[in-house]
Amino acid sequence: MIKKIILGISILFSTTIFAQEGTASPYSFYGIGDVKFKGTVENRSMGGLGVMADSVRVNLQNPASYSFLRFTSLSVGGSNNRVDFETNEQTEKAQRTSLDYLVIGLPMGKLGVSFGLMPFSNVGYKIAKDSNESDPRSQIYRGEGGLNRVFLGAAYNVTKKFSIGADFQYNFGRVKKEAIVFYPDVLLGSRAKNETRYSGFSTTLGAIYQTKIADKWDWQSSLTFSPESKLMSDNSRNIAVVFYNQQGTEIAQDQQDVPVEDFKVRMPAKFSIGSSFGSKRKWMFGAELTLQGKNEVTWGEETGVTTASATKLSVGGYFIPKYNSYSGYFKRVTYRAGYKYENTGLVVNNKNIVDHTGTLGFGFPVGTTISSLNLGLEYGKRGTKAKGLIEENYFGISLGLTFSDRWFVKTKYD
Repeated sequence: MIKKIILGISILFSTTIFAQEGTASPYSFYGIGDVKFKGTVENRSMGGLGVMADSVRVNLQNPASYSFLRFTSLSVGGSNNRVDFETNEQTEKAQRTSLDYLVIGLPMGKLGVSFGLMPFSNVGYKIAKDSNESDPRSQIYRGEGGLNRVFLGAAYNVTKKFSIGADFQYNFGRVKKEAIVFYPDVLLGSRAKNETRYSGFSTTLGAIYQTKIADKWDWQSSLTFSPESKLMSDNSRNIAVVFYNQQGTEIAQDQQDVPVEDFKVRMPAKFSIGSSFGSKRKWMFGAELTLQGKNEVTWGEETGVTTASATKLSVGGYFIPKYNSYSGYFKRVTYRAGYKYENTGLVVNNKNIVDHTGTLGFGFPVGTTISSLNLGLEYGKRGTKAKGLIEENYFGISLGLTFSDRWFVKTKYD
């Protein structure tokens, strides 16, 4: 079954991911935009926890998990997010839907291999600054685009309890940003369109150790490290004089392409450590800490913006009443919950932009197979209304399908 649906899902995903606008956040104005969560619906539903190795599904957050696969796995997932943007003066709403990952995992004895495609970052905003007594100009900022990531990873079981792995990633994409400054009284102003094409390689290394405690409890420990990497940029800029007619339509004149120097974006190193404790196919609870170095991004003329080291703490777990129950379907459902605290490393007007998220999730078995349909819910808050900033209150729904089966097995007849 899994082989029959891979082609259709792959074509749909690959043609959609390059056209989507996965965020409406004003904070995507900065740098390469909002960096997407790197994980499946299952991980996301546990506060972003990524310390587990599984025999039937791929853990995208630690490449060392691939060697624990015992079944070929195809996972695809997407999400819908509704956001309320609040300042001290006004409120706005937005909604975005995106495809989040397509990944295949292949077991090969002591080896495990995985490859896939996912969005890496999203840009999508429209910010308007009205004129006032101190500044007669009105300003409009618009942005769209983002980066995508393709990856190939492999892992090896050094022992039955210890595995190491690595992901090799290629990040690429395009970001368009537009700034318009005009005088409302005369409906005349200037426009600058900037387009940047990014490309570059990155790597993630991982290790997982798992053992039994008192021959009853399962304990796993996880480490990942992503060394510093760089994105190359190819930049272009177009400037023009703009005016507005009686219908409010923007008309550009005297357009001119101007040279812009290309630059490199340094992607800081990232390190995570986590641990989980539980009973296999019954319950699990874990925690994970992620640390990331300071980002270095050119902000142009924007003032009041700096960066700092980023920190993320995830706690979560799951519970399965009775995974092999024949009498009740909901006894075989996986119930997940978690919480995430993240200091994003973005500092605006001397305020750290912090994200708090609570999550719930459900893993529904598909018939009598080991495949599953996974539903995730999250509610969170990012940012603050202090010092003229924007607070985002969001509700997200994630849906993922994990198809697991044995491949490359020849049927034998007597």
